[in-house]
Amino acid sequence: MIEEPTYTAFGFSDEEWGLLVGLPQAVLTAASAAESDGTRATMAESAAGLETISAGRESASPLVAAVAGEIVTRVGDPETGEELPVIAPDDPRAYAEDVLGRAKAAAALLAEKVDEGEAGAYQHWLVEITDQVVGAATSGGILGLGGSQVSPSERRFRDRLAQVLND
Repeated sequence: MIEEPTYTAFGFSDEEWGLLVGLPQAVLTAASAAESDGTRATMAESAAGLETISAGRESASPLVAAVAGEIVTRVGDPETGEELPVIAPDDPRAYAEDVLGRAKAAAALLAEKVDEGEAGAYQHWLVEITDQVVGAATSGGILGLGGSQVSPSERRFRDRLAQVLND
């Protein structure tokens, strides 16, 4: 007997599922790239984002738990010491715009395919990933002193994502 893919239980096509599974990592990357922080800070941001993605496996939302489980299966589990490769987009602004466009498409898809609770849980999770990433390391300052926890560009990306998702 052939086992049905997880996404069919939610009524998604392979392409739609790919959007939902790819978006959390893209949000992580865009949030991290919103401010050029240096290698150490970027690694801390990536780790915080992956931890938040991984924690989604424990979500009360079956959709969030399934998407998080799929991501961890694909990229690795931070609980076993695995780390995401750090991705630095060549053009962070263009990348952020692309991610926001995908987030808008995902919000429309969720509104069409799942109930409000599931859609809201997924959207809130994306904003939570962003919050953890942008709060993981200070920006600005000298030799790690001073600076702000969340830079204006990081805050802008977070706020725009929340607006696009209506979170």
